[in-house]
Amino acid sequence: QGALYQSLRPLGETNPALKIVDVGTDHYLDAASGPLLDAFPIAADALAWLFYTSGTTGRPKGVMLTHANMVSMAMHFLIDVQPLASDDVLIHVAPMSHGSGLYSVPYFIRGGLQVIPESGGLDEAELFGLLNHYDKASLFAAPTIVMRLIQHVRNHTGVTWPGLRCLLVGGAPFYAEDIKSAVQCFGARVAQLYGQGETPMTISALSADLLARAVAADDTAMLVSVGFAQTAIGITIVDADGNPVTAGTPGEVIVRGPTVMTGYWGNPEATRQTIGGGALRTGDIGLIDERGLLHLKDRSKDVIISGGTNIYPREVEEALLTHPAVEEVSVVGAPDPEWGESVVAFIVCHAGASAGEQELDELCIRTIARFKRPKRYVFVEKLPKNGTGKVLKRELQQTLANTA
Repeated sequence: QGALYQSLRPLGETNPALKIVDVGTDHYLDAASGPLLDAFPIAADALAWLFYTSGTTGRPKGVMLTHANMVSMAMHFLIDVQPLASDDVLIHVAPMSHGSGLYSVPYFIRGGLQVIPESGGLDEAELFGLLNHYDKASLFAAPTIVMRLIQHVRNHTGVTWPGLRCLLVGGAPFYAEDIKSAVQCFGARVAQLYGQGETPMTISALSADLLARAVAADDTAMLVSVGFAQTAIGITIVDADGNPVTAGTPGEVIVRGPTVMTGYWGNPEATRQTIGGGALRTGDIGLIDERGLLHLKDRSKDVIISGGTNIYPREVEEALLTHPAVEEVSVVGAPDPEWGESVVAFIVCHAGASAGEQELDELCIRTIARFKRPKRYVFVEKLPKNGTGKVLKRELQQTLANTA
C-alpha cells in the first residue's frame, strides 16, 4: 500500500479537494476514534457518480448522477424494498460498477457491512459458505445469478442458507417461471426492482413479501409485472406523439422523480433525446394495469413488427419458458421479405433435456396469439450476455444475418 500511496500523493498535492489516505498508517488504523477525513460541504446537485450504461443497444453512455439522486435512490430502497440496520450485510457477487455498487449506497448510509468474496465474483460454494457465516445477508442478483444458485441447490444435497435475508433481483427480465422457481427454493427472500442507470434502482418494485404472496396465490398478473411505482416516482405511459394513453394500453414508459439523472456526460444530443421537462424517456414499452402494476413489454428497439403488427418478444419468451425442457430463451426479429420481420427464438435447454419445434409451436398456440409464435427455433448451448447478465440481442441478430 505504501508504494501505491506514494504514486498517488502528487494528485492530492495538486487537488486540495482530494484526500488520499495511506491505509498502513496509524491515522487510518485509529479511524474508529474520530473522523478519518475532514468534512467539506457539497452541493446537492453536484456530480457524484458517472454511471456507464450497459451498452446492450449501443455504445455505453456516462449517466450523470448527483448527490441528491443517490440519496433519493437510497431512501426509496429503504422505503419500498427493505429497511436496513447496522447489522445488515451486502455480499457483492455481481459487478460493483453496476447494480451491486448502486445497492451499496443504502448500506453505507445505514452502516451495514459490505462483503467482497475472495473469488471476486460468483462462486456458488463460496457464496453459500458466506450465507452460513453472516446473518441478515442480501445480494444483488441478476436473474442469471438466481438461476445458477437454484441449480446449485438442486445439484448439491445439504446446501443451506440460514443467513440469507434477500435476493435483490434486477438488471434483466425476471420471468414468471423463474420467479416461481426462486421463491419455491428460497422462500420469501426474493425481491424484484426495475430501474435504469438513468434513474438508478428506482422506477418500480415488488418486495419479497409481495412476491412470495403472488407466487402462493398464483397471481400471474403480478408475477409478469415489475411491480408498483416506487414512492416518489411518477410513471406515465405515452404514445408515439407523447400523449398519455389509457390504462392497459402499451406505450413508452416515462419517469419523473428525484432520482432521474441530469444527463449524459459529454453527449448533449443523447441527453436531449432522453430528457425533456425533467422527465426520462426510458425507451421501454410497457403498460399500467387496473391495479397500478407496471408491465414491461420490451425495449422499443426490440419490438418486432411483423405484417404491420407489434409483437413483444417478452410475451413469447414467457410462453416458451413454461416448457419444462427450456432453461433460457431470447426472441428477436429477423428480416422477412413478406412480413417485414419474422419471429426467431433462440432456445437453451436444460442439461439432458430437449424440446421439439412442433411441441414448442403447440405450446405457443395454446398460450399466445398464433401469429406471435416463432417462425424459426435456433437451439444453442448458451446465450451471449454482458457483464451484468443482460442478453445481447444484437449479437443474436448478427448471427442470423451471418447465416442468411
